Amino acid sequence: MLQRILEFEKPIAELEKKIVEMKAYAIAENVELSEEISHLESRLEKLIDDTYSKLTRWQRVLLSRHPDRPYALDYIQRMFTEYVELHGDRHFGDDPAMVGGMARLDGCPVVVIGQQKGRTTKENLYRNFGMMNPEGYRRAIRLMKMAAKFKRPVVVLVDTPGAYPGLGAEERGQGEAIARNLFDMALLPVPIVVTIIGEGASGGALGIGMGDRVLMMENAWYSVISPEGCAAILWHDSTRAGAAAEELRLTAPDLLKQGVIDEIVQEPKGGAHRNHDGAAEILKRRILHHLDELRVIDGSALIDRRIDKYGKMGFYKE
Repeated sequence: MLQRILEFEKPIAELEKKIVEMKAYAIAENVELSEEISHLESRLEKLIDDTYSKLTRWQRVLLSRHPDRPYALDYIQRMFTEYVELHGDRHFGDDPAMVGGMARLDGCPVVVIGQQKGRTTKENLYRNFGMMNPEGYRRAIRLMKMAAKFKRPVVVLVDTPGAYPGLGAEERGQGEAIARNLFDMALLPVPIVVTIIGEGASGGALGIGMGDRVLMMENAWYSVISPEGCAAILWHDSTRAGAAAEELRLTAPDLLKQGVIDEIVQEPKGGAHRNHDGAAEILKRRILHHLDELRVIDGSALIDRRIDKYGKMGFYKE
């Protein structure tokens, strides 16, 4: 897969290329360059640490959209076994932007649900860029109710630029579908662990995002509106998205401080897009940790705690 580079990653990519070229030259010409290569590799480690430890909010937004970043099916493939995808909402049809079904997580039976983007133009058109239609939300809650019936925890992977705003989606009840999901998820008597793995925009994310524990990958974002949308409304200029990102406070550290999320999931060095396997292994451990804590809580207590958790959000003192 061709690696794609963001602007602030270019110095890293250039140094990596130089190291690869030097190693190839040393082998081809039978020249001893191990000391020089080791020096460059040390420089690379320091450059990666410096770059990714000082990211702005806008740079984190860009990383969340990185085309090489792992998507829901990438995590499902690496974290779960015996995954069987289930289709259809029993009302209108199927929604390729939403994936989900029965699976096992470290041997534990679960229902996993996620929003799926595509990597190529053809895939993105098929997946609708990860923007779900009403039938996607209805399919998601159908699977969650199935999880409740069979007493399986629910694992949710959120990654969407928003719910699809098309005319057909609105005619089929987009707002009602999201609202219905929130109502039904609040009353689900099984554990729900949600992770924002990339983008978490508006009701499109919240429609499957109500959980007993809400985790967030280190380089993800979660907000009522995208930075571009916010800039267009506030300043009539979507190019000021970077400034809007700073005002929205939409990164994981911001939301942990506000009490919107429960934990930041650290990504491998340099971001999840550089190490899919490492990101999946870290996330799997954290989800299992929270499921172990939630599994011992009675269903009615889970519901009471979940309602109390979300009922307290939005209150603050100046």
